[in-house]
Amino acid sequence: MSNAFIQAAVILLREGLEAMLVIAALAAYLRKVDGGHRVGALYLGALVAIGASLIAAWLFAVLNSGEHSDLMEGIVILVAAGLMLYVSGWLWNKQDPKGWKEYLAHKADHALARDTGWAVGLLAFLAVFREGAETVLFITALAATEGGWSAGLFGGLLAAALALAVLFYFINLVAQRIPLRPLFIVTSAFLFLMGIKFIGEAMQEFQEQAIVPFTPLHGFGWMETIGLNPTLEAVSAQLLVILFAVASFAVVQRNNRLVRRDKAAGAT
Repeated sequence: MSNAFIQAAVILLREGLEAMLVIAALAAYLRKVDGGHRVGALYLGALVAIGASLIAAWLFAVLNSGEHSDLMEGIVILVAAGLMLYVSGWLWNKQDPKGWKEYLAHKADHALARDTGWAVGLLAFLAVFREGAETVLFITALAATEGGWSAGLFGGLLAAALALAVLFYFINLVAQRIPLRPLFIVTSAFLFLMGIKFIGEAMQEFQEQAIVPFTPLHGFGWMETIGLNPTLEAVSAQLLVILFAVASFAVVQRNNRLVRRDKAAGAT
């Protein structure tokens, strides 16, 4: 089983699971608030988003076919890394079950207030297409780092698609009992690590184009054996991102504590 197979399967499974969790949770919420007649529109919006994601993937492949560009690959990988880090932070902040329920309630109530099927469908479309667009970028970046669109990569996508079809059935059965916190924490950590890895790979593409200097770190050859970029520039960029993430987490935690304290004070 190739590395491309495993990574492609994990990427599609991860993004698909996130989208399915949102749709299943919204469907369950709609049924609770007597909005069951809008569930069909919710599913339709999700299906349209899947089709739009496939079209986006086709367009991306056509517009970039036949031309190997290290610069374009570096940009795609860097954008994918940015999205991974953003989604990682978003998931980490939404790991609290109460906060997640409030987020879903806000989204669903906003759509139900309009009392139109298209509003619910649009909500589903945006939730799923966001994951689909990210998947297109992630898989394209993976193809760039693994040497092309191999049989292993396509095999991983097919295996993940079949697994998602089975999981969708079971997720709908237990939509209100899924342990969200562990899933969100693990997914957030995985996305963060992948994002950091992709930053090093993007730097390597830029270094090959002489856009970024190349300063090898002596004694760190082991990094290359696990797919990392053992250069001063890449490691420095990765460390800066890690420090920024830690600082951002500290600020968010501090703000959350202040909000909780203010709410407690207002309640008394």
